[in-house]
Amino acid sequence: MKRKLHHTLRAQLRDLLVLFGESRNSLLLFAAIIIGGALIFCFFYTYPDTGQHPTFAEATHATFALIFFETLLPFPEQWYLQTLFFIIPILGLVVVADGLLRFGSALLNKQARGQKWQVAMASTYNNHVIVCGMGKVGYRVTLQLLKFGREVVGIEINPEGRFVEKTRALGIPLLITNARRSENIIKAGVERADAIIPCTDDELANLDIALDARELNPGIKVVMRMFDADLAQRVEKGFDIHTAFSTSALAAPLFAAAAMRFDIKHSFYIGDQLLNLSELIVEPGSQLINWTLKKLQSNLDLSIVCHHSQEITDLHPNPALILKPGDRLLLLASLETLKHLKDLNQPAAV
Repeated sequence: MKRKLHHTLRAQLRDLLVLFGESRNSLLLFAAIIIGGALIFCFFYTYPDTGQHPTFAEATHATFALIFFETLLPFPEQWYLQTLFFIIPILGLVVVADGLLRFGSALLNKQARGQKWQVAMASTYNNHVIVCGMGKVGYRVTLQLLKFGREVVGIEINPEGRFVEKTRALGIPLLITNARRSENIIKAGVERADAIIPCTDDELANLDIALDARELNPGIKVVMRMFDADLAQRVEKGFDIHTAFSTSALAAPLFAAAAMRFDIKHSFYIGDQLLNLSELIVEPGSQLINWTLKKLQSNLDLSIVCHHSQEITDLHPNPALILKPGDRLLLLASLETLKHLKDLNQPAAV
């Protein structure tokens, strides 16, 4: 619940920042009218009774009121000041009608913002996952990633796709465009993304997207949807793509797990339970350092298949063995356990 609230608040803050950015010109013009008018009145206007200039606060208040056709200052004798009494309300009305009302409308009606807004929202994302192809698999992968607490930007070429409205309802940026064009995955933030999952129904399109993404961001994690297991292996070796899975042997949770950078070697179902054989390297500063294998297995509900250190590889490690930086573990666990384990394999938050 706390994590969900945190993501909701962060999404709303990002939404407001983009909204202000999109309305920047109107807001700046509105502020310029207020400040400019206030400065002119402050230095050039004098009260008829006293001959004194208004203070800056009084001039600002008077200018703001004048925008809404209220006059707090007596009508001046100078022609250039008289002109301001007509120009300021007209300019103010245009700015308010065209800018501020549009700001309020966009704030309340997010569905009417269009693709320009989706691109603007995507531009605020960092270390996110890009899912290309919002069909049945792409939508389910997105659900899994959101379940893991990851941020997702979607790309779908068909505006009438079956899962387009469902994806929009998730509150993520969805770009209706062709992901095979490199400029479109740039709009989705591929240069800042942590992973990209091309999972369209076209193998050639998936490979094209993957290669473009790797060219734009050499360190990006690529998880491809492929229908031919042999071709998937050749692609993985030939193009140095981190992971290329055959969809005939892979369900949506595994796509999401691969994008989460879980080093999964193999996955299989026992009944309804999905189990994953994964490799873990104990990182320097990890919270797991000085844990015993017994504590690790009992606290996280996993099975240790193999332990490897600088000295030895043991298929039946002693439960009392203490973990050190650089130790390698081959273990069997669920995706939820792997996510928890990944969090523990980081330095403790200060």
